[in-house]
Amino acid sequence: MSEAHVPLQVWSMPLAATFALAITALLYFRGWLRLRAVCPTAISGGQLGVFICGVMSVAAAVNPPVATLDHQLLFMHMVQHLLLMTFAPLLILLGAPVKTLLYGMPHGLVQVMGRLFQLAGVHHVLRAMAHPALCWFVAAGALVVWHIPSIFMLGLRSQSWHGIEQASFLATGLLFWWPIVQPWPMVSKWPESSMLLYLFLATLPCDILSGFLVFCDRVVYPVFLSSAQSFGLSALEDQQCAGALMWTCVTVVYLIAAAIVTARLLSTHGSQEYAILQSEMQAIALRKSDAQRMDVV
Repeated sequence: MSEAHVPLQVWSMPLAATFALAITALLYFRGWLRLRAVCPTAISGGQLGVFICGVMSVAAAVNPPVATLDHQLLFMHMVQHLLLMTFAPLLILLGAPVKTLLYGMPHGLVQVMGRLFQLAGVHHVLRAMAHPALCWFVAAGALVVWHIPSIFMLGLRSQSWHGIEQASFLATGLLFWWPIVQPWPMVSKWPESSMLLYLFLATLPCDILSGFLVFCDRVVYPVFLSSAQSFGLSALEDQQCAGALMWTCVTVVYLIAAAIVTARLLSTHGSQEYAILQSEMQAIALRKSDAQRMDVV
C-alpha cells in the first residue's frame, strides 16, 4: 500500500483544534450570559443553540470518524468539506458571534483588539474583506483549487497541508456567508436583493464540480481506487456519491437561504407600503379635520 492510501490521522482527537473549539464555545457562553444579564432580549437562546451546533459541526469535521475516513472515501471528504464550508460557518454566524465573543473575552484583550481596529487602514481592510464580490471569489477559488487533483493529493499526503485545507474551507465559508447573514451592524452599499444573484452565482462552481464528479466516466482521484473497495464501493461509485451529495446539499441550502432573503425583502417592502399608507391616511384625516374646523368658523 502506498503512502497516499495510509490515513494520516489515527482514531484520536486532534488536541489543538479540539481545545481551540472548546475555548471558543466557553467564551461565547460567557458572553451570552453577560449579554443576557445586561439585556435579556439582546441575544436569544436559539442563537446560543445554533452557534454551539456550528462549533460542533467543526468538531465533527476535524475529528474521527470523518477526519479519518476522508482519506479513504471521497464521499467522506465531501462530508467534511460541506461541514466546514457550508453548514458550520452559517450556523456560527447566525449565532451573532462577534458581539457575543467580545463580551466573553477578558477586558484587557478587548481593549487591545479595540486599539488594533483603530489603527489606520485596518477598518478599511475589514470592510474590503466583507465585500460580496471578494467573498464570492475567495470561496469559489478555495473550492476549485483544493479539488485540482495534484493539490488534492498534497492535502492527503501532508498532515500540515491537510490542516491548511480544512482551515481555508472554514475561513472562506465564514467569508461567503458574511454578506448574507451580516452578523455585525454594517452599512452595505449593495442592495439586499443582490444577495439572490450572489447565491445563484455561488451555485455555479459547485454545480460544475459536482456535475463533473457525477457524470465523469473515469476516476478523478486514483488514490481512492483500492480503499473504496474495502467499503463495498468502486472508486467510481464513491466519486458519484460524493458529487451527488455536494450537488444536493449545496442546492438545498442555497435555495433555503434565497427563500429567506426573498421573504425578508417582501416583508420589508410590505412594511414600507403599510407605513406609507398609514401616513397618507393620517394626512387625509388631518385635512378632513381642518376642513370641518373651517366650516365651523
